Amino acid sequence: MTGTPRGVSPEMHLEVTMLFEEYGRLLDADSLEEWTTLFVPDCRYEIMSRENIEQNLPLSLMLCDSRDMLDDRVYSLREANVFNIHYDCHLIGPVRVTPQGDGWAATAAYSLFQSIQAGETRLFSVGRYHAELRRVDNVLRIVRMRVVVDTGAILTLLATPI
Repeated sequence: MTGTPRGVSPEMHLEVTMLFEEYGRLLDADSLEEWTTLFVPDCRYEIMSRENIEQNLPLSLMLCDSRDMLDDRVYSLREANVFNIHYDCHLIGPVRVTPQGDGWAATAAYSLFQSIQAGETRLFSVGRYHAELRRVDNVLRIVRMRVVVDTGAILTLLATPI
């Protein structure tokens, strides 16, 4: 199977692929409260530009270092923040899985399209997901998700997760 290196069974590769699909589906459905449940409690979620990664600069466009912080961000999006209403469509490309410690590392390219109420659809962001995963109570969960955007120039407010 393409994308399945030594030490990763086809079943494991499929499970990780399905986790990435669920990740994108929940974001696209605006099911952010359910999306946060894909993460372990002591997770780390960050969005960084490729430029900052290449220059070893620590600045994140978005950073949450626990599931509680992710939940707080979702709560603020629902109750306090004002941002353009939009609809997301994630396309997540082939997933690459490798064993890592007591879990797995997984990467995949993504493209994120956004449609706004005025009827315009545009390519909002392109980049790669870099995830660290582990099994918790026999369920695969995200320990760390680093979203590396190809450009840090976001055309509008970066309100929702990528």
